[in-house]
Amino acid sequence: MPVPPVTLPRVTALVKQAIPRVLEGVIAPLVVFYVALAVLGLTGALVAAVCWVYGGVAWRLILRRPVPGTMVLAAIAITARAALGFWTGSEVVYFLQPELGTICISMAFLASVRLRRPLVQKLTLDYIHLPSAVLRHHRVRRFFARITLLWAFVLLANSAMSIWLLLSQSIGAYLVIRTCAVAVVSGAALAISVYAFRRCLRRLTVAVPA
Repeated sequence: MPVPPVTLPRVTALVKQAIPRVLEGVIAPLVVFYVALAVLGLTGALVAAVCWVYGGVAWRLILRRPVPGTMVLAAIAITARAALGFWTGSEVVYFLQPELGTICISMAFLASVRLRRPLVQKLTLDYIHLPSAVLRHHRVRRFFARITLLWAFVLLANSAMSIWLLLSQSIGAYLVIRTCAVAVVSGAALAISVYAFRRCLRRLTVAVPA
């Protein structure tokens, strides 16, 4: 099958596109939660965080704009966190909530591979346009399935490590060690993903900028 040429945007361009979406779908809900927690308490914080994420999704649907994959994942995570928060009514379990959300996201990654709709493909298409001929190629389909599985297990590993640290270390040590460890593991997985993606496209004789 002939594959049309595709030029990947430079890393700086991808970062500029990614920052607003990550801020809206990941960082902003956390900020909203912490501010509302200080002002309104746990229940108010949970309601505020849920309203922020689902309000953003609803706004895009009303305007008929595509919903970024980061917002879909944020909605999954905030739903799990809010459910646990309302059920327990305790701030002590708050540090466990992100891990529950991460586990739910990893399960969604695994399910998407089973359904042949790998989530990494959706996330990639939020930032990079790929022609349909490229997306239909068996090498590209296989790549997205494998990378989605990689990230599913990375997320599970991060959650298992975080829960173990939370139960075995002080909160101060937990925050420092977890932040560093998750950054290292996720950074390595991201580097592998980018390298594998470029390698996959090169095998399709796709033009990639140096």
